Amino acid sequence: MSVTPPCPKCHSVWSYAEGSSLACPECGHAWSPEQPTATVVEESGLVVRDANGTRLQDGDTVVVVKDLKVKGSSAALKVGTKVRNIRLVDGDHDIDCKIDGFGALQLKSQFVRKAT
Repeated sequence: MSVTPPCPKCHSVWSYAEGSSLACPECGHAWSPEQPTATVVEESGLVVRDANGTRLQDGDTVVVVKDLKVKGSSAALKVGTKVRNIRLVDGDHDIDCKIDGFGALQLKSQFVRKAT
């Protein structure tokens, strides 16, 4: 059993052989196994993706895709709530933000999508 190398673009370990080339199911990048792969170096080293797989950056606006219970509050964060000017952090909850009516919160990126 041969081991396929990780994707040179997004570093996903789920790359697979497609004919005579290699492909990544996460970012859609295709490359030849013979060509040298230049590793993409991220400026911050932190890659955070939303529920749809879109890459998020500091300062983005996101929309909540699921009703979320907020610890310490009787109110819930409703679907469709826009969160502006997010900050990406390393950890279990990878988004720091401030929401009117709730204050400072930490969100998981799997429960938001990038606003258009």
